[in-house]
Amino acid sequence: MKFQPISHSWVALHPKPQGVIQFIGGAFFGTFWPMLFYRSLLQRLFKDGYTIVLLPFNFTFNHYAESGFLIREQYDIMPELVRRAICANYDYEIYLSDQNFAWIGHSIGCKYIALLEAFSSLPLIGKPDEPEYSQKTRELKNFIESLVRATAKKKDSPAKIHSKTERIFNELLILINDLEIKRDQAKDLIEYYIRREANFNQLKGEIKIKSIFIENQPSLLLAPVNTGLESAIPEPLASIFIGLGLNVNPTPEETKELIKSSKLFGIMGLNSFQKDNLASSTCQWFEEVFKKPPQGFKEDLKGGHLRPLGINFGNFAINFPGIMDNIPIIESVQKRNREFESPVSELFQRLEEQQANLLK
Repeated sequence: MKFQPISHSWVALHPKPQGVIQFIGGAFFGTFWPMLFYRSLLQRLFKDGYTIVLLPFNFTFNHYAESGFLIREQYDIMPELVRRAICANYDYEIYLSDQNFAWIGHSIGCKYIALLEAFSSLPLIGKPDEPEYSQKTRELKNFIESLVRATAKKKDSPAKIHSKTERIFNELLILINDLEIKRDQAKDLIEYYIRREANFNQLKGEIKIKSIFIENQPSLLLAPVNTGLESAIPEPLASIFIGLGLNVNPTPEETKELIKSSKLFGIMGLNSFQKDNLASSTCQWFEEVFKKPPQGFKEDLKGGHLRPLGINFGNFAINFPGIMDNIPIIESVQKRNREFESPVSELFQRLEEQQANLLK
């Protein structure tokens, strides 16, 4: 498993891939050297037969913008996967359909995945030159206004609600229009690379990129965290900033409303951890309020919030344990695989089977 830079990401190409896993780690660990901090897990996924894409993200309060960056990155990466696979004499057909792409996230990385899936249910607006574009953009704006009103506080003035609606609407409208263009460009570039680097007549099936977001793509959330500013900066500063109207966008309440309104998440799995206090409220909300994932797609594993982090050295694994999570710093690779990587891998395989059943 060797990672190479592609666009803003790091990619480990599998010679005979059965799919692509796009991985988004937690704060700090997912931004700086995720190929090191998550090495043990990534090696297992690569061994299972997947090309691995490590998607970076910036530390920002605007999660709408960062989610947009991540999905744009997918369209920049897809053609390059094809080109590099052909040049390396690897199988490339798996990269021709977005249904072969999946997502795994850890901690705050799960929020970005959840936002991208929630965006999949936004009203489709098409392209600006189409006759119904204006009507569809109004539907999108009405949808966003209802979201803002549903999560507004009693003290929020009509002007503040209107201003927030306009800001979110303009940001998502730009993103949707941009993704429509990038999807077409990705298709054209993939076809160009195949024509240039290989015999186009050998193409097995057509290029299928359907949703501009991640609809019908499996997602596995490891210790998901949906929190506000209080998790990014210490108290009492967080309370002061929130009182002044400064918080992450979308807020935890808005994120929950987006997820509930989407009526998607039919191919989602969730791994919680027994000693994880940071993600416990988010996991509880998914299970008790959102009522997803269904039985058989949620597992509670040993360890704390940092359990997914780990590096293998020969027969030993180096963990990054949190306080009081009962995970040793050094343990055998076999024990770590048995208690963590294998359950995660098996749950992901069940998600792949669930996707196949839904798409029949």
